Amino acid sequence: MANLLDEMNTPELENGRDVNVIAKQIPVKVGFGSTLFEIMLWVLGIIPGIIFLVQKIKAQNYFRALEQKIQHAASQIDNYLEQRVVILKNCAALIEKAIKLDDEVFTKIAAYRSGANPTDEGRNELAQTLEQVGTSINVAVEQYPELKAHQEIQDAMQQNSYLQREITAAREVYNDTVLTWNTAIFQWPVKMIVAARAGYTSRIPFATTSEVKQQAREVLF
Repeated sequence: MANLLDEMNTPELENGRDVNVIAKQIPVKVGFGSTLFEIMLWVLGIIPGIIFLVQKIKAQNYFRALEQKIQHAASQIDNYLEQRVVILKNCAALIEKAIKLDDEVFTKIAAYRSGANPTDEGRNELAQTLEQVGTSINVAVEQYPELKAHQEIQDAMQQNSYLQREITAAREVYNDTVLTWNTAIFQWPVKMIVAARAGYTSRIPFATTSEVKQQAREVLF
């Protein structure tokens, strides 16, 4: 049998191919075959039917626990984003004392004083805004070298960098948990049947913005 992927003869993508997260929730559905499967278990005897029933109860408990884990991971992202809002706000205020910072920076920070939006879309939007604010502050510091000697500004920028790394790590945990969910709900028969009866859908992982992707393609050094 020949290789399915033949690196010698298969056409190459010379221009490359970008990858994007597809923001689509896929519902779990099962057909009559799954219902027939359950009926057959009871026809074969009460023991197979009871075993399958116990497995379904365990699957339901598993999904409930996994859902709470996803919520916890999302909450971690929210906490770090909220901390970053505070740090950037303080940093901007410190810089404002020395130079006139763009009013738009304060406008963007003020919009999120109440904390992060708990929806996935809100987290992405907030993360993008904070990236823009952080970039504006970095540009200001670079333009005025004397600001680099300001210890409080240095401390704030270090905390900002630390929170950036923590947000990235928290996103990774969230996406790993979402992957576990998305894989489990389509595992037939037990989990998929339970997921379909409960009306579960796949979940959308945390994705970066098109602006950040474009910046990653640019020459930074």
